[in-house]
Amino acid sequence: MTAAQSPMLHWRIIVPFVLTGAIWGSTWFVITGQIDGVPAAWSVFYRFALATPALFLVAALMKRRLRLTRPEHMLAILVGVMQFSGNFLFVYHAELYLTSGIVAMMFALLMVPNAVFARVFLGERVQGGFILGSIVAITGVAMLLVNEWSAAPRAGVLGGNVALGIILAVGGLLAASFANVVQANPTGRAVPMPSLLAWAMLYGTIFDLGFAALTAGPPPFPDRAEYWMGIVYLALIGTVITFPLHYNLVREIGAGRTAYNSIVTVSVAMLLSTLFEDYRWSWLTASGMALAVGGMILALRAKQRR
Repeated sequence: MTAAQSPMLHWRIIVPFVLTGAIWGSTWFVITGQIDGVPAAWSVFYRFALATPALFLVAALMKRRLRLTRPEHMLAILVGVMQFSGNFLFVYHAELYLTSGIVAMMFALLMVPNAVFARVFLGERVQGGFILGSIVAITGVAMLLVNEWSAAPRAGVLGGNVALGIILAVGGLLAASFANVVQANPTGRAVPMPSLLAWAMLYGTIFDLGFAALTAGPPPFPDRAEYWMGIVYLALIGTVITFPLHYNLVREIGAGRTAYNSIVTVSVAMLLSTLFEDYRWSWLTASGMALAVGGMILALRAKQRR
C-alpha cells in the first residue's frame, strides 16, 4: 500500500493523532499544578466550569442537536457523574500520592475494564490475544507501581501513601470505563457525541460544585497566574479541542487504530515526569514500561482484528 492509499499516512490523520496523544500526555503533569495548595475538588470544578460552555458552543457550531429526550438526559447525568466527576475527582486526588506519569500509565489500561464492562453490559466477546496482551500490560504497570511504592517514602514528596494513590487511581479508572461503556448503549448511540458530552459535562460540573462545597469549604481563588493558565489549558486545549479531534479520528480510521495514540500519551506523560518530577529510571521501571507498552500493543492489535 502506498502512502497515498494509506489513510494513516495522510497529514489529516497524522497531525491530530500525534496532537491528541501529546496534549493528553501533558495534561497529567499540568494537573500537579492544580493540586498544589488548592483543594483538588475545586480545581476539577473550575476546569469543567470553563470547558462546559465552550463544548456547548462546539456542538452548536457543528450543528448537532442539543435538545435531548428524557432518557437521553438520564444517560447524560449518569455519564457526567461518572466521567466528569468521579473519574476526575479520583484522578486529581490520586496525583497527591503518585507520580503523574504513573497515573497516566494506569489509565492506559482503560481498555481492560472497558472490555469487562462491555462483556457484562453489551455482551461483547473478548479474544484470547486481548487477554494475553492485557496480562502483559498489567504486569508491566505493576512493576512500575512496585518501584513507586519503594521510592515514594524515601522521596517524601508524595506523602508516601502509594496504596491510597493506587486505590484512588483504580476508582477513577473504573468510573471512566463505566461511562465509556454505558454511553455506547442504544440510547447513547442516538445522541450526537458532542451534544451528549456537553450535557454530561454540565451535569458533572454541577455535581463537582456540590462536592467541592461540601468537602473543601469555600472556593479558593489562587493568585498564581500559572494556576489559571493551567485551568485554561486543561479546559480548552485538553478537553474542548481534543475531544472533537479524537472522535473525528474514530470516524476516519476506526476506534481500534485511534486507540494507539494512548502509546503517545503515556510516552509524553512519562517524559514530563522524568524532566519535571525527578522520576528515576531503573531496570525495574524500564522493564515495566517496555512490558506495559508491548502488552497494550498486543491487546490493541487483537481488539482491532476482532
